[in-house]
Amino acid sequence: MDKTSSFFDLVGFDMDGTLLDTSGDLAAAVNHALASAGRPTLTVDQVTPMIGGGARHMLAQGMAATGGCTDAELDVLHRRLLDYYEANMVVLTQPYPGALDALDALAARGVTLAVVTNKLEHYAKRILEELDLTARFACLIGGDTLGPGRGKPKPDPIIEMIARCGGGRPAFVGDSIYDVKAAQAARVPVVACSFGFLDRPVGELGADATIDGYAELIPVLERLAAI
Repeated sequence: MDKTSSFFDLVGFDMDGTLLDTSGDLAAAVNHALASAGRPTLTVDQVTPMIGGGARHMLAQGMAATGGCTDAELDVLHRRLLDYYEANMVVLTQPYPGALDALDALAARGVTLAVVTNKLEHYAKRILEELDLTARFACLIGGDTLGPGRGKPKPDPIIEMIARCGGGRPAFVGDSIYDVKAAQAARVPVVACSFGFLDRPVGELGADATIDGYAELIPVLERLAAI
């Protein structure tokens, strides 16, 4: 089906807390690193607000919550976290309810789909492959794809997403302040997911719209596209 002329040409998605509920596997990796350092472990609910800025940032917050650490200690524990996560990436991870139906509905409209995440690109690629989602997306941009210091909240990944997907009118869907700030800096309308890994109330993210579930995504995008 041809894309409706008034709709978006391209919709990009964050991964963790937006497309996929990765909280269980990420919390397990954080807790593996914490336990190896003799620290108390954290609940999934405690870890989820720490997700979004990359693995090292997530672990640093976990260490801060359990007593702090030096940069040297964080270096060692970061490697332990990554080693564990590499072996246990898709134990509990799965798409959010209704996410695949929303992707199908967008694809049926002729919309190009993309993923822009702060997760390392090869990790994100492997997860999409193991969940059989790779073919749905025209491009994948990870936190390290463009080099150090160029992940979200910088606009660079969103701008690169648009370029790689051939241009057109874009929108972005995410769950964190990193997503909202990146999209805004790239001058792209952004939808925030209230079910994601929030570190503050969703209304405080400053997104153009919010959704409480994927059944709301298409109507919300239609409204934003008409503005």
